[in-house]
Amino acid sequence: MGRSPAGAAVRTFKALAPAKINLWLEVIGKRSDGYHELSSLMLPVGVYDQLDVTLGGTEVSLECSHPDVPQDDRNLAWRAADRFRREAGWSQGMHIKLVKNIPVGAGLGGGSSDAGVLLANLNRWAGAPLATSTLVDLARSLGADVAFFLESRPALARGIGEKLEWVTGVPAYPLVLIKPPVMVSTRSIYQKLTLTRPKAAITIRALEAQPWSFQQVLENDLESVTIVEFPVIAQIKQWLMNNGALGALMSGSGPTVFGVFSDEARARKVESLARETWRRSWVQTTQVLSEPDRPTWST
Repeated sequence: MGRSPAGAAVRTFKALAPAKINLWLEVIGKRSDGYHELSSLMLPVGVYDQLDVTLGGTEVSLECSHPDVPQDDRNLAWRAADRFRREAGWSQGMHIKLVKNIPVGAGLGGGSSDAGVLLANLNRWAGAPLATSTLVDLARSLGADVAFFLESRPALARGIGEKLEWVTGVPAYPLVLIKPPVMVSTRSIYQKLTLTRPKAAITIRALEAQPWSFQQVLENDLESVTIVEFPVIAQIKQWLMNNGALGALMSGSGPTVFGVFSDEARARKVESLARETWRRSWVQTTQVLSEPDRPTWST
């Protein structure tokens, strides 16, 4: 533990913020506030941003390893820290160093994860001044997916993604993630979506009523819309299936596609092939995190 120039103790911690995939994403309808009603099975996966937080001073500052990520109040993690301090009445300042390993604009929830993980850890560091319900409300106010990352556990998300029911028994599936070098406008995809579902087709009860099988839920209503604009997504899906994936799907509004594999060895072989085949794409082997990831702390 070091000391600031004023002589006050400087405390630091590190936390890992995992990515997510949507094993299931259905769009039920559009609400009066303009948001879309969703039902989605969200799974955390083992690709992480790293947050190095140094407590000291009276202001919030942030630096990021990725040149395209804002480092001011446009950054979701910065806003999470600022809102937490105000809600908790906590005057502690901090400097956040954000190391981005989750691709930006990938449909993997990187920004939401940074904010949710930071909120959970700040509350712990500050001695839990916010009750769980208050922390969840704060996370929801920052973004639909932020509350999911307070715990980063498999969950069925409803509403605009903020109503969560935890799902148990999800295997640690080996995955290959491929993000082609395109940028998807989530707003544009939702605007082009034709709503046809009368109600959610999946429930916690349905998931728990039979042995777990990802084939029963592998669907994304946004995929067909995104593929029209970016056919490479369909090409990657087919390529993954041709190379032994048990299933493949676009995550979120894309463009990242994940392939589910029977074992890690096969997934790593496909990762190597993918790096040769999709040379301009981001490629990563990982697995589903069936248990919540715990942050690593240092002082």
